[in-house]
Amino acid sequence: MLQPARRKYRKEQKGRNTGVATRGASVSFGDFGLKATERGRITARQIEAARRAISRHIKRGGRIFIRIFPDKPISQKPAEVRMGNGKGNPEYYVAEIVPGKVLYEVNGVPEALAREAFTLAAAKLPLRCTFVARQIGA
Repeated sequence: MLQPARRKYRKEQKGRNTGVATRGASVSFGDFGLKATERGRITARQIEAARRAISRHIKRGGRIFIRIFPDKPISQKPAEVRMGNGKGNPEYYVAEIVPGKVLYEVNGVPEALAREAFTLAAAKLPLRCTFVARQIGA
């Protein structure tokens, strides 16, 4: 699973997920991409589950590019612990996703196969996604 090798601070505040993607909004590595149309968080496990769905569908055909990385720690208190006594320990990492962000890209596969693979991957993710193709000249 993806997670940062080391961080300056172990815990992070919740923050607010606002705005839309300006960087990372176009297909730049592959021929086809899976773009988020909703805002939300994707955990490292969900990123891996979607990656597996894509790679198993395209088999040995093309190359997969993961354009997101889970770098935000989410802390949680243990079960049946009283309120107070500080913030819980980091349990897992998430990637904060804004609308318009390209999540995955593939190249070296036909469009129909890429569409099917991304449909399977989108079912593993907690937000709505759409299929996009690389723009000519971009």
